[in-house]
Amino acid sequence: MKYILMMNGTKSGWEQFVKWPKEDLQAHIGHMIQLNKELKESGELVAAEGLDMPANAKIVRAGKDGAPVTDGVFPESKEFLAGWWIVDVENADRAYAIAAKASLAPGRAGAPMNIPIEVRQVMSGPPEEFV
Repeated sequence: MKYILMMNGTKSGWEQFVKWPKEDLQAHIGHMIQLNKELKESGELVAAEGLDMPANAKIVRAGKDGAPVTDGVFPESKEFLAGWWIVDVENADRAYAIAAKASLAPGRAGAPMNIPIEVRQVMSGPPEEFV
């Protein structure tokens, strides 16, 4: 079964994150690189990506003629998607274990951040009752 594990961050968290000492940033990123390596080696990693800073995000809607209309950054948002993994695992419990490991990424001075990771099953299509 495939699951998406989504890591969210707050706007203020992002602003603080980029100000961390270099060694703290390296430890945090190193944790994520190691997790991705382990998941790749186990065959469970389908895809994983970190996302650009929220300040560079745009909201896009179709205009009257179908052309894209963009709104600037969305400062009213309190949370942003920071990155995600798609894993192919035996069951939900394994997806939860991977999410917990990602959650332990070190923060300032190496303390575990206990980042909330949203876990949702990836559906292969809509539920049959909706088709």
